[in-house]
Amino acid sequence: METKLGRLPVDEQLAALRTVLESNEILVEVLAGAAELRLPDWYLTAGCVFQTVWNVVTGRPPAEGVLDHDLFYFDPDLSWDAEDTVIRAGARRFAGLPATVEIRNEARVHLWYERKFGVPCPPHESAEAAIDSFAATTCCVGVRLERDGRWRVYAPHGLSDIFNLVVRPNPVLAPRHVYETKTARWCEQWPALRVLPWP
Repeated sequence: METKLGRLPVDEQLAALRTVLESNEILVEVLAGAAELRLPDWYLTAGCVFQTVWNVVTGRPPAEGVLDHDLFYFDPDLSWDAEDTVIRAGARRFAGLPATVEIRNEARVHLWYERKFGVPCPPHESAEAAIDSFAATTCCVGVRLERDGRWRVYAPHGLSDIFNLVVRPNPVLAPRHVYETKTARWCEQWPALRVLPWP
């Protein structure tokens, strides 16, 4: 399903992305709260971003089916205490918001990734590097509010696939079963998705 937004020039796609995301009031509130936390190298990323786009493109309420809001940041302090302090601050800031906000220090991912997913993860060097490792290139997008109010968008694979409902595998870290499990779940909710096979 090719959409009008997916055929726009890149600069217009960026403007369209902001317009689409701003239609999700919960996401906007999470962005504002994340900016207040002043975390290093942070992004709101993953499902809350691309699923909001899918909802708007397919005529659904913007926040429908968005299970959580992934807030990545990067702090070289690998201690659990430091991350836990941030998670607690986030819990206070987002208390009362009708959303789950998952806050993670991406510098620590290699410490637990293999236990959870069965494959080792080399240490990430930035929040952007963590976003690069998602199971689908379509997921590889992050947004944040800069202190001057500008939006910063990280999208190493562009935005056309997101607007066009194409899910493309990204076999750099996550194993095949993670990709296939996620895409099966997404297709139940967004049946118009075109899921490309794992290579």
